[in-house]
Amino acid sequence: MRTGPAGGAAMAALPGETPGQAAEAADRKLLRTGLIGTGVAMICCFTPALVLVLGAVGLSAVLGWIDFVLLPAMAGFAALSLYALRRRWRRRQARQDATTGWTGQ
Repeated sequence: MRTGPAGGAAMAALPGETPGQAAEAADRKLLRTGLIGTGVAMICCFTPALVLVLGAVGLSAVLGWIDFVLLPAMAGFAALSLYALRRRWRRRQARQDATTGWTGQ
């Protein structure tokens, strides 16, 4: 059973799955969440999609706060994507260092 996308040491592998595979799956899920969230926020920020949808359902009065929500959401999801990429890169570097025997000294 997995504990979540952040995983960490408490993350357990599913049956038939090594801990490394579980960590890779968590990294992919974290990256996918960040990229999808960034894409949705960008679509809503840079196109009139959200304005049209809210206007069509009669909620155009809430458009005043749209920038206060969408821009931080886009920044947060972009940061999540960068974190997931960094984590993935560091895990691959550690695996490569383990196979080559490099200790960093």
